[in-house]
Amino acid sequence: MFRGKCFCWKRIDNSLPPEPHSFSLPAPLPDWPPGQGFASGRINLGEIEVVKVSRFELVWSCNLSQDKKKGVSFYKPVGVPDGFCSLGHYCQFNNRPLRGCLVAREVAIPETEAINFGGSVNSPALKKPLDYTLVWSSYDINKENYDGCGFFWLSQPPEGYKPLGYLVTDNPDKPSLDEVRCVRADLTDDCQAYRPILTCYSKFSASPFQVWSTRPSHRGMLGKGVSVGTFFCSSHWTSGEELSIVCLRNLNPELHSMPNVEQIHVLINHYGPRVFFHPDEVYLPSSVSWFFKNGAQLYKAGDSTGEPIDVGGSNLPVGEMNDEAFWIDMPSDDHRNTVKFGKLESAKLYVHVKPAHGGAFTDIAMWLFFPFNGPATLKVGPVNVALTKIGQHLCDWEHFTLRVCNCTGELWSVYFSQHSGGKWIEAYDLEYMEGNKPIVYSSKSGHASYPHPGTYIQGSAKLGIGIRNDAARSNLYIDSSTHYEIIAAECIGGGNFIEPIWLQYMRKWGPRIVYKSRNQIINRLSMMLRYPVENIFFKLPGELHGEEGPTGPKEKNNWVGDERG
Repeated sequence: MFRGKCFCWKRIDNSLPPEPHSFSLPAPLPDWPPGQGFASGRINLGEIEVVKVSRFELVWSCNLSQDKKKGVSFYKPVGVPDGFCSLGHYCQFNNRPLRGCLVAREVAIPETEAINFGGSVNSPALKKPLDYTLVWSSYDINKENYDGCGFFWLSQPPEGYKPLGYLVTDNPDKPSLDEVRCVRADLTDDCQAYRPILTCYSKFSASPFQVWSTRPSHRGMLGKGVSVGTFFCSSHWTSGEELSIVCLRNLNPELHSMPNVEQIHVLINHYGPRVFFHPDEVYLPSSVSWFFKNGAQLYKAGDSTGEPIDVGGSNLPVGEMNDEAFWIDMPSDDHRNTVKFGKLESAKLYVHVKPAHGGAFTDIAMWLFFPFNGPATLKVGPVNVALTKIGQHLCDWEHFTLRVCNCTGELWSVYFSQHSGGKWIEAYDLEYMEGNKPIVYSSKSGHASYPHPGTYIQGSAKLGIGIRNDAARSNLYIDSSTHYEIIAAECIGGGNFIEPIWLQYMRKWGPRIVYKSRNQIINRLSMMLRYPVENIFFKLPGELHGEEGPTGPKEKNNWVGDERG
């Protein structure tokens, strides 16, 4: 986020920021098998149809320095197809490629279908605004002249309609009422401020002017909100308040834009990442069936004797919540130390396909199973302390998620799961190989996912204190584009995917063991380091304070909900 006083560019050719380019994946997209609406260039939301626009005209730019590449620019879409209308202006950093926004048109549908969609045939889906309200202008910063200033406007909608975005001008004249459309309220959904983009301070105002990207408030597999790519801005808004703009709502129950079964396989074959493990990794993944076949045991509370698990998991207790009455453990014989190192040749990615952002995107969550999560390494400044137990536990479920734009079929971003959190990385910031296959780096021992090699500190990177996550390329890898199994796709018609029995097992994949070695490590440190290390330890996930097996993929919040980040 940019903070501080803005330097504004005048609209003359030799002073504009560099023209941003649209992002293109390294290789051409495949020829998709026939389907309904996936990658057709349009998404049907019921009474509204949207298309993606990637051509823009610069309206205004600002920065905190004279470096034109580091500023923020505001655009209006151009090349809008006939019959479609803009819903608001677009904003982005100058040093990033254009991603585009959605424009909309009304779809003529029979009255019976409109009722099925929950809509109203008496009012049009889109209407012009009645007027505009000036939200903020950069003239407020210096009060000198209008030259080079930006003016931010919010539509005043007709009764029963809502605005979806703001407009920007480079002069104090109001925009034309033809430039944007408001949307009937029942066709919209709530959205929220997401990532901060710009913060401008003025000596004439106590509150800064801020700009954020937006996303639907209700996300995940059941969310209906569709973001149109506009931004939110305000000089007085505080977190928790309702935004003055909304997003679209997908009222088409058939989700025409989602890929069908054949298209899903092509998507995975085309985009499936290569997952690289650290060259020193010893705790490698395996298939679940290999783990069961090689002596995994099911234990019941109060019974010290384990029961061998059937290779298909048919004797696992399924369909109930995690009541800690059962857990999975390693073989009790000498085979235990062999199983914990996994079997890379047997490993596969377990795939869950689901709609995201109201069916505007498809999320392909890819899960890896590890029989064992290794102990952590503590970094204290230049010193590395290899921990013997802290961080280790039986069984480890890790995942990353591909997000694909259903309008174009392009890979949009990848979510890298990292212990108790994670991060979305845009497609233009990924590493690729073999065409459009992104690279995923799995960290040594802990198996968190990262987009680039390096050492990532889980704790305080500024102090150089925390748990090391080392990621690097090696000859140890798995190709998810070929080694995968689709285990669930609830919203895909005609899939007939049978969920494996072990997916219905909702208890722990490993026992709980609490140990005290954490305090022993802290006590061995100098007084100067003891407090920051102790403080960081208490902020780390509970798995670093003892051994506790994880729950399976279907027990995770992101199975139905959206990824955290």
